[in-house]
Amino acid sequence: MNPTTKPVIGISSGDLNGIGIELIIKTFSDSRILELCTPIIFASNKAINFYRKSIPDINFNYQSIKEANRLNPKQANVFNCWEEEVAISPGQMNETGGKYAVLSLRTAAQALKEKIIDGLVTAPIHKKNIQSPDFSYTGHTPFLKNLFGVNDVVMMMCAGNFKVALVTEHVPVSEIAKHITKEAILSKLQIMQQSLQRDFGIDKPRIAVLGLNPHAGDEGLIGDEEETIIKPAIKEAKNNNMLVIGPYSADAFFARRSFDRFDAVLAMYHDQGLIPFKSLAIGEGINFTAGLPAVRTSPDHGVAFDIAGKNKADVSSFMTAVFECIDIINRRNEYEENRKNPMKKVAPSILANAEDEKIDEV
Repeated sequence: MNPTTKPVIGISSGDLNGIGIELIIKTFSDSRILELCTPIIFASNKAINFYRKSIPDINFNYQSIKEANRLNPKQANVFNCWEEEVAISPGQMNETGGKYAVLSLRTAAQALKEKIIDGLVTAPIHKKNIQSPDFSYTGHTPFLKNLFGVNDVVMMMCAGNFKVALVTEHVPVSEIAKHITKEAILSKLQIMQQSLQRDFGIDKPRIAVLGLNPHAGDEGLIGDEEETIIKPAIKEAKNNNMLVIGPYSADAFFARRSFDRFDAVLAMYHDQGLIPFKSLAIGEGINFTAGLPAVRTSPDHGVAFDIAGKNKADVSSFMTAVFECIDIINRRNEYEENRKNPMKKVAPSILANAEDEKIDEV
């Protein structure tokens, strides 16, 4: 991306029977967002028009395109991933909704990989009806990890300065413990460290690590994973010059708002991190995939079949995901630019008068 131009943000449609397209229409009906990015929606004109009729008070205009590199920067662009008639049934989980969600996602993700778009915002999918012999992923994150061929990624939930990442994602509770290894924790911490620096502009990030067991194991009384796995991983991370502290008991950590003292939190499993995050973020959180060579965000909620097609979907999280995608792209570009010229010339007179910053002891 040329730093003087707006980033091109790709949008996948999500499940055709969910709230994804409604969120897309509501978000990009606000023309002010077009001052910050050029959106390209990977869906079809017919799907967009179907949902546009259910939102009568919205003035949403778009340009239909067949080539992703022929964009109108002054309005939303719809790239037609399919031309055939598709039976859309708002609120119904069926094979059709999943099939076209995957088609949209594959097309958008390939455009991201080929750098046709600068970032990707994914609308919600349902993990059940996307399954097929050709698509056996439990969600966006493992699919993108495989597509980009990276060793590991981190599912990081963000709401302003509040960030929660996960060691394990969509794993049955009965299998969580066997996935908690020293190597897995260190891999997640390293990706978090790099992402907080590169994507969020935090030079020396402070990361809190939660325990796996109640009360963080109580010194081995309630499970030994803290003593044998988590604490050794934290120690090694510290030896690698990372500011990592823990393990903390999850219930007290969130109840006391201890996360306010950290730049990010690493939770051991899905509900341990996401229940408090979603309770505290109150609809404004987003999901960011750290560790990819490209930027991907999404809202922090699901397909919401119960309100699909009823013009009831709250656009807050989806719109935040778009803004965060733009911001991360810009911060990442700035980070890379600064690394190209780490030693800028400074006049000797300035250096002679320079003083160390004084930090008062707390």
